[in-house]
Amino acid sequence: MDRREFTASLVAGGCAGMCVDLTLFPLDTIKTRLQSQQGFYKAGGFRGIYAGVPSAAIGSFPNAATFFVTYESTKSLFTGYSATNLAPITHMLAASLGEIVACLIRVPTEVVKQRTQANPSLNTYRVLLNTLQEEGFRGLYRGYGSTVLRETFSYAPKDRHPSRRHCQHLIGPARGHQMSHTHGL
Repeated sequence: MDRREFTASLVAGGCAGMCVDLTLFPLDTIKTRLQSQQGFYKAGGFRGIYAGVPSAAIGSFPNAATFFVTYESTKSLFTGYSATNLAPITHMLAASLGEIVACLIRVPTEVVKQRTQANPSLNTYRVLLNTLQEEGFRGLYRGYGSTVLRETFSYAPKDRHPSRRHCQHLIGPARGHQMSHTHGL
């Protein structure tokens, strides 16, 4: 991956991630409060719907940028395999590695964001300090392993269309008919 491709992945990925995260933030807050042990209304209801947005805003750009840079870099390492039957595996490996690295940024920001969403009377900075004081640095990574498993298994097939085309290519001739690359997508 050359410098231009790196910069494009970094900026485009970061901007896209930030736009999505900030646009969907109120829905994420509602989901978090619905799942709260204290109940939706005690967790804040519809009040303070943007509680925790600083954490999301700070973590969103580097999280998405890290994913896309890792993804594109990994794909470029395996350029010789992109025209072979291993192309879908290359894409899934790149997406999985991208998620593992991005979770190093995503998990701490999610921990702080969700705790702020569930306790809108506290600000992001106070939640961060409380977490560090009560649980230490490890508290910011609570749930890292399960998040990585969830993300890699749900996003590893992020490029499921190439995987699907590959499978269709393998299965199609066995059934005695050709399938187009767009069939069933």
